[in-house]
Amino acid sequence: MGRLFGTDGVRGIANESLTCELAMKIGAAGAHVLASEIHTPRILIGTDTRKSGDMLTCALAAGICAVGGDVVQCGVVPTPALSYLVQLYGADAGVMVSASHNSMEYNGIKWFNGQGLKLSDELEDKIEAVINDNRPLPRPVGGEIGRVTNVRRAKDEYREFLQRAADVRYEGLLIALDCANGAASAIARDVFVGLGAEVMSFSDAPDGYNINDQCGSTHPEHLQQIVYEMGADVGLAFDGDADRLIAVDERGRIVDGDRIMGICALDMLARGVLKNDTLAITVMSNLGLKRRMEQAGIRIEETSVGDRYVLERMLEKGLNLGGEQSGHLIFTDYHTTGDGMLSAIQLLNVLKRSGKRMSTLAREIPIYPQVLVNVKLSEDKKTPALEDEQMAQRIKEAEKALGETGRVLVRASGTEPLIRIMLEGQDENEIRSHATAIAKVLEKNHSGKIRM
Repeated sequence: MGRLFGTDGVRGIANESLTCELAMKIGAAGAHVLASEIHTPRILIGTDTRKSGDMLTCALAAGICAVGGDVVQCGVVPTPALSYLVQLYGADAGVMVSASHNSMEYNGIKWFNGQGLKLSDELEDKIEAVINDNRPLPRPVGGEIGRVTNVRRAKDEYREFLQRAADVRYEGLLIALDCANGAASAIARDVFVGLGAEVMSFSDAPDGYNINDQCGSTHPEHLQQIVYEMGADVGLAFDGDADRLIAVDERGRIVDGDRIMGICALDMLARGVLKNDTLAITVMSNLGLKRRMEQAGIRIEETSVGDRYVLERMLEKGLNLGGEQSGHLIFTDYHTTGDGMLSAIQLLNVLKRSGKRMSTLAREIPIYPQVLVNVKLSEDKKTPALEDEQMAQRIKEAEKALGETGRVLVRASGTEPLIRIMLEGQDENEIRSHATAIAKVLEKNHSGKIRM
């Protein structure tokens, strides 16, 4: 068996690579590792709106109960809601069934500890070792077998938490929401209406199939058109499990995670609440953001791709703002994980307090042209592809041509069977040409399929 855990838990096509049998093993092994010293561990389970969620949730619950753990079913909730509820209810752990921004045939399993934090690599390795080694686990009988209960107020308690994070009212704002037909669908409108905004909500009718389908933070094109045509002040797009935010300004232009971080960092610096005057980002963040932060006197902490690595650095350095270009944004004054709706509230706080338009705030963060080319490969070809000498030579040529005005980053996706090729520079045509040349090496030498 290959490695189970990627950068964001276990992920695969439901009922193919991510089977009920595997989910049951993950439930049993995770409960055993995370709560081995507790007689009756209590573990929350949440899911997004995928059709396969019920199947995998039941399998996970069976595995947890089989080793003596009790399960509290939270139903369809955002991933950050589950993280919050673990802490609120004093549970020993939580497990979320979701493949985030991926299409509906995928699903995933990610664990949170009792503090609502995603697991460290070390803990994931322990869970994986239990599964791969087929280690015998406790088999309680009779009254020692775990049970499953349901909680009814999960959404309400999470909504109340979000609304407490707003330090101003949003009267006078017209907001367009894209809920990705995902876990935010049943709650997002109520959150922002409750804060005084006028709200237009779209892609909020999940049917098990339409999650992330040409909507949400990875497909904001429809939202851009709606915002512009309806004269909204801002558009807010979440992904399937609502841990990401991509915004749209009043002119229908994208305001990505980098710009949102920059807007919030400048505001927090001005108010004297940006801890250590530092922002945590990943290697994928735009050079324009880095240089604008440095110009403002804000230091940068750079990590590997993955919001878990951003959070680890934030906790290590005592920071309170960090995130990813993709829209995973972390405000540790409020929460311990990326949260799309919480991030939206922080952005709207700045918008309302400043009295400026979203486009004006966004212009404060210059963005260099950036090209991302994905090459689809089978999982077993990722490592050989990254070690390809011909590709390495192409990368060197691109780096030499760009000099200090650009950069090249090639990495394997931790959530999909892809090699991601990212270039930044001052001339978009030039960087696109270099990116395509690098991708064609993988197409030729490793049977890759280029996705622009």
